[in-house]
Amino acid sequence: MDMEWTDWEQRVLDTFMEGERIVQIPAKMKKRIVILKWLVSHIPQDVKMSHADFNHLLQQHHPDSATLRRELFELGFVHRDREFYWRDATTPDADV
Repeated sequence: MDMEWTDWEQRVLDTFMEGERIVQIPAKMKKRIVILKWLVSHIPQDVKMSHADFNHLLQQHHPDSATLRRELFELGFVHRDREFYWRDATTPDADV
């Protein structure tokens, strides 16, 4: 998914990202949401992943997969059903 970023969002990405890696999870929620929006755009849509597979995908971008997984779920970016995680067409990806 190609996202269009505002100038402010791009500055946040430039500050907290290095290539495809999140170098630091922002403390401020507004900035964290920008990073999570970027991250959710890298999660395949309508593909259910096991807990282990989802962690592996998240760890490609940052070692703290537990924090990212929890935030993505709590903000409604991904869904969870027992041990499976997925993103679907109802997932908010830009209007948070």
